Amino acid sequence: MNMNAPTFADHFSAVATQYAHARPEYPAALFDWIASVVSPRVLAWEPGCGSGQASRDLAPLFARVHATDPSAAQIAQARGPANVTFSVEPGERCALPDASVDAVCVAQALHWFDRPRFFAECVRVLRPGGVLLAWGYQDLVAPPGVDGVLDPFRDTIEAYWPPERDLIDEAYASFAWPFDAIDTPTMDLVAEWTLPRMLGYFSSYSATKRYRDAHGGDDPVAAFTPAIEAAWGDPATVRTLRWPLFVHARRKAG
Repeated sequence: MNMNAPTFADHFSAVATQYAHARPEYPAALFDWIASVVSPRVLAWEPGCGSGQASRDLAPLFARVHATDPSAAQIAQARGPANVTFSVEPGERCALPDASVDAVCVAQALHWFDRPRFFAECVRVLRPGGVLLAWGYQDLVAPPGVDGVLDPFRDTIEAYWPPERDLIDEAYASFAWPFDAIDTPTMDLVAEWTLPRMLGYFSSYSATKRYRDAHGGDDPVAAFTPAIEAAWGDPATVRTLRWPLFVHARRKAG
């Protein structure tokens, strides 16, 4: 189904398998807060769902979750409970009826959308009183003694990030949001990872793939692994990693 889909910048299909296994988990407190501001919770639309990471956390909150992504490779990796349906659809247009959705939930994806078209679609599908929620997380903060050692790796891949990365860095501050704002919480993503788990996360970066493509397959993660391992210590040691999380919420007039 075409769904009048615009051409989209596909930075993740080629790393869909790594992406599905590499992303950090969102905090339970985020979904507790979503439950507190959305009522009733019959149907949620999650555009840009990727491999279904947030879909699985939204499933207990809503009777149904319609999770969509323009990448067929991402949807092929998607898994979720029986009340989640996955569909290849663009963020700017979905198959849901007018005024049928209690919440539109966008996890770490809104910077990829044609936002005027997406916001118009939110106006169409959200019921009166429905809520548009969008969140994202910024760069990883590693423990003292490790974080600074990551800087040469970060500097090496910096030029290979797509320009939309800047929108994450600014926490979507420049967006022309529809609807009235709802106060949102401040929280972090927190993960307890070993060194191989963190390096796998770095390998899932779109910038890492773009660097490899531009340099004949040279792997920037492998190049900096010895220095990172020297700072980390035993690769099996579990360390606490943190990502600052930002949340935007807007309620359609009732």
